[in-house]
Amino acid sequence: MVLDTGSQLSWIQCNNKKTPQKEQPHKESFDPSLSSSFAALPCNHPVCKPRIPDFTIPTDCDEKRLCHYSYFYADGTFAEGNLVREKLSFSSSQSTPPIILGCATQSDDAWGILGMNLGRLSFPSQAKITKFSYCVPTKQAQPASGSFYLGNNPSSSSFRYVDLLTFSQSQHKPNLDPLAYTLPLQGISIGGKKLNIPPSVFKPDAGGSGQTLIDSGSELTYLVDEAYNVIHEELVKKVGPKIKKGYEYGGGVADICFDGNAIEIGQLIGDMVFEFEKGVEIVIPKERVLADVGGGVHCLAIGRSERMGGGGNIIGNFHQQNLWVEFDIANHRVGFGEVADCSKTG
Repeated sequence: MVLDTGSQLSWIQCNNKKTPQKEQPHKESFDPSLSSSFAALPCNHPVCKPRIPDFTIPTDCDEKRLCHYSYFYADGTFAEGNLVREKLSFSSSQSTPPIILGCATQSDDAWGILGMNLGRLSFPSQAKITKFSYCVPTKQAQPASGSFYLGNNPSSSSFRYVDLLTFSQSQHKPNLDPLAYTLPLQGISIGGKKLNIPPSVFKPDAGGSGQTLIDSGSELTYLVDEAYNVIHEELVKKVGPKIKKGYEYGGGVADICFDGNAIEIGQLIGDMVFEFEKGVEIVIPKERVLADVGGGVHCLAIGRSERMGGGGNIIGNFHQQNLWVEFDIANHRVGFGEVADCSKTG
């Protein structure tokens, strides 16, 4: 399952072995017929009613009178199936009580999602978990395995924390996600230079646009145009002749891309720093400011959120590599701790 702090519903890839082989979408899947604790939710279950304020995934009734859901993620991928109740086991001695999750029969992702946001149907909320942390390995790490803690992290004494911005349900704004982990981002530096981006760009305005959230389920980081354009201008000054003219990645969301040696170009760009309150920082070393997008092309791993249909800022997992990120839900804060090599933690 993919750990996703930006979504609420957890879902697994389901597959009944009685289904004809040609109709089975994924090899790595869960067969509900083999579980004694599995139960599908009927249409009259409270969660299956439309317009529940804090659960916005579309649901309806299928031909078996079971609760059916379908959901499209911001990157265009989708999952659909039935809402069910089932235990999740992490080991022979560790399992949750039955929780509500999706049993996907069709999806673009074989692995499933572990929804970790602040919603009441997220995994932490249902499993009564008040603290969790993860460490994302570098894209070059082999094997590419990170670490995940439920509860206390033995390294937390060295973490530096920022307080989450919180919003009540009554503070409804059309472009605000009140269930996201919203960070008090104050600025961005590149190569030791603080960029001239107004701090207000990173905070929700009257309509909710400008919210800055941290999302383990998004690979790239996305910024509103007021921030992205300043970064683009700075990179043009630093490495303008090396920028790949007319090249866009991800359907046009990112256009600061390069041919050539990524390490050499990174040296010219310098470290990138996300600056928060209390002097807390996420430092992206110059060796990792560029993402390999294939074909010998490397791009700054930042896209325009408006091109994705959003009006906020998202710090994606590319900028969380070799970093402990702890979500202390009980104390409304997020902690960061640098790690030499995430693939060797745990």
